[in-house]
Amino acid sequence: MSTVSARVLATMLEGWRDAGTAYAALADRIRLLILDGRVAPGTRLAAERELAAQLGVSRTTVTAAYAELRDAGYLLSVRGSGSVAQLPFRPVLVPAQQHSEYLDFSKATMPAIPGVVAAAQLAAEQLPAYIGESGFDPVGLPALREALAERYTRRGLGTTADQVMVTIGAQHAIALIARTLLARGDRALIENPTYPHALDALKAAGARIATVNVSTDDGWDEAALEQAIQRTSPSLGYLMPDYHNPTGRSMDVGLRERVHALAARHGTTLVADETMAELGLDGRTNTLPFAVHGSAILVGSVGKTVWGGVRLGWIRADRSVIQRLVRARASGDLGTPLLEQLLVLNLLGDMDAILESRRAYLHAGRDRLERLLAARLPDWHVPHAQGGLTAWVNLGHPVSSQLAIAARNEGLIIAAGPRFGVDGAFERFLRMPFSYGEADTVRAVDALAAAWVSVGRHPMPESVADFTASVV
Repeated sequence: MSTVSARVLATMLEGWRDAGTAYAALADRIRLLILDGRVAPGTRLAAERELAAQLGVSRTTVTAAYAELRDAGYLLSVRGSGSVAQLPFRPVLVPAQQHSEYLDFSKATMPAIPGVVAAAQLAAEQLPAYIGESGFDPVGLPALREALAERYTRRGLGTTADQVMVTIGAQHAIALIARTLLARGDRALIENPTYPHALDALKAAGARIATVNVSTDDGWDEAALEQAIQRTSPSLGYLMPDYHNPTGRSMDVGLRERVHALAARHGTTLVADETMAELGLDGRTNTLPFAVHGSAILVGSVGKTVWGGVRLGWIRADRSVIQRLVRARASGDLGTPLLEQLLVLNLLGDMDAILESRRAYLHAGRDRLERLLAARLPDWHVPHAQGGLTAWVNLGHPVSSQLAIAARNEGLIIAAGPRFGVDGAFERFLRMPFSYGEADTVRAVDALAAAWVSVGRHPMPESVADFTASVV
């Protein structure tokens, strides 16, 4: 059983105090850490006395906060292990007079394309041709790998089927790459902010993390990126060069070339997450794969384009890397489901049309979100996202976690900015997906506006006190 120490937990709880009751505010912030996954279920929390000393409060305050979390189902008392984090066994609904259920904006995803059902039905009809085989295939259907290779070639990166492995989504691909290519204690470079589950995968592989900052205004901090690679010589670098999640930024060609050159000199294997690479807006539709500029492992999936419920992704890499990944895969799983592969194969021929419709949908969603936020929350800074599915909104005050808690009282689940920070930074920011329909987006902005009023009833720290945001 893993344990979060009092010192680490206190760091994650930075800024937890508000004008309310101390124990209730502390319980709310720990609850948010559990809901956001920053404290994983099954993790033992620091002892009450130790946490009280770290926070500079009485033990009674921590005891009362832990008791409230136990009553709500977020902590479990285990004999000999203290207080262990968990999620409630049943979904907790807000009062009926507000909403019958939560609206979940913690996921940047779109509803399924209309063709998913037809493609699944066709896949079921095609299945009898394969049932005489074992069904265990660690590399993927030859026809699907050939189709994916052909798509890379048409995008400007010559690829053959033996350079492609089919995976159970992009997260599976990232985790497989991390545990195969990293040894415990190796350095791994990652952006800050970043996709939280990629960071989780690197940490699970035992990596020591080096970061490079990305902002909505300036993109990647080029000087810091160069220094990070030169000083730490990371074994692996995980990047989102196209429509970075959550900032929406995209690397220019010059920076791509410099990153490749630095990585080659220092022996760094680059991994580019391209799950949103073809979701450019405002006419940005012809993005070249990152590996056009040098050696890199590419990760793709249909989770952000077709539907998150179709759990299929892929890895594009040199043949030797693919072979190494195939050998390592069996310890985690024995192959990608066949029906999912046939479903995606049936859709790939129409992928250009699918992407065109998705871009139009996201374009409308982005513009809608910008209009609504400008009208309801005009003090927030909303960047004009170049692509992807999210806007990295600057609240102007370091209250993102507090706002996320208040939003839950309004029926909205949304991830606070620190969920995307490597070290719990970004309290000044909120990731807002613009990938939802009009009714849900209106409801979400209404909930945020009401939550903002609630947060505003308490004094907000001055901007100079927000040390965590200064690294952005």
